[in-house]
Amino acid sequence: MKHSLAAVSAVVCLVVAGGLAYADSAPAEETNSTSALPLEELRVFAEVFGRIKSDYVEPVDDRKLLKYAIEGMLSGLDPHSAYLDEEDYRELRVGTSGEFGGLGIEVGMENGFVKVISPIDDTPAQRAGVLAGDLIIRLDDQPVKGMSLDDAVKQMRGKPGTKIRLTIVREGGDKPITITVVRDVIKTVSVKQRMLEPGFGYVRISQFQARTPEDMLTAIGGLKRQAGGALKGLILDLRNNPGGVLNAAVAVSDAFLTDGTIVYTEGRVGDSQLKFKAAPDDVLDGGPMVVLVNGGSASASEIVAGALQDQKRAVIMGQQTFGKGSVQTIVAVNERTAVKLTTARYFTPNGRSIQAEGIVPDITLGNVRLTKGEDPATPLKEADLAGHLVNPENNGNGNGNGKAKKAAPDAAAAEAAESDYALSEALNLLKGLVILRPGGSA
Repeated sequence: MKHSLAAVSAVVCLVVAGGLAYADSAPAEETNSTSALPLEELRVFAEVFGRIKSDYVEPVDDRKLLKYAIEGMLSGLDPHSAYLDEEDYRELRVGTSGEFGGLGIEVGMENGFVKVISPIDDTPAQRAGVLAGDLIIRLDDQPVKGMSLDDAVKQMRGKPGTKIRLTIVREGGDKPITITVVRDVIKTVSVKQRMLEPGFGYVRISQFQARTPEDMLTAIGGLKRQAGGALKGLILDLRNNPGGVLNAAVAVSDAFLTDGTIVYTEGRVGDSQLKFKAAPDDVLDGGPMVVLVNGGSASASEIVAGALQDQKRAVIMGQQTFGKGSVQTIVAVNERTAVKLTTARYFTPNGRSIQAEGIVPDITLGNVRLTKGEDPATPLKEADLAGHLVNPENNGNGNGNGKAKKAAPDAAAAEAAESDYALSEALNLLKGLVILRPGGSA
């Protein structure tokens, strides 16, 4: 018992010293409350610590108990503050750099199972035959039911060259199937782009990493060259983007703004009082934008959507966003561990707090999916009637003054409407915005 009491005394001394140090640096109005240490609660902590050491059914290491105490202290503050042990700290750095050993799938949770949102192009999962929509029910011999998503992801990641068996339930399948995947180094690509129709570009950002702004500018540059120099309009897709690096979100917003505030933060300490402003350039030269969001758009995604909405730079379309409007600061404890601590709140340029509210779209869309109906019979038109009057502007080639007819609807756009209703609506809105611009034509 002497050993445990000595450890408890050391802990109490550390807490007291830390409390006094914080009080010395606190604002004057807070000094009284922070300097009055809760000695009775510290005695309770010491008593509980000692009771666990002496009476728990199995011996518990002091360091492990103290780690549990720190983890509990942080997790009790909010859902995002946390203690990062060596493995967690390494995973965090992996997430922001965008390179790790794993399978190459974007995943979520559905009914307690891991759902494949999308296999990443040219990765082990895609090559092994994993498909979007698959439900993973076992990882090797371990059931997924009851696991957290983080635990499942940790188990799927690992040393390149090692194997893992995925037991999968696939829609339309009679029974589960087993797929063996060999882990490899995965370089996640946070930016994807394509041309929806001539002049109308699409850029998707799946998460905000350190390289995301650079990759986005490269993607838009490629789309502009494909369009012959300039884009008529752009759709920026931030759906199911959980956030990421703050500076990346600021740089992405800045790419489309020429002045004004992008985002600012407010907290108790000086380092948490930040304000970011836009530089005088716009990669689209004022071209119209539509930003797609949904309930999975969080944190950095909400910063971008809020900045472009408040600055009247883009139309925000989709569903109300997640509402994570807090700033987490990573404070290294030593070379291997760190503390992730909520230190501030985000505010949009107009002073709106994102926290627990999110961004309400300018145009709200339901979570629906369209199905193609039967093609109707060709309707009778005036030109089909016998003896109809000839259009006086028709010069005989059927195009009226030699003007070209509007092109038939793009087959790719029609297919997109079936598979992605929100994207189809965004494209239609973008065309309308282009038409209303001086000299505009879709």
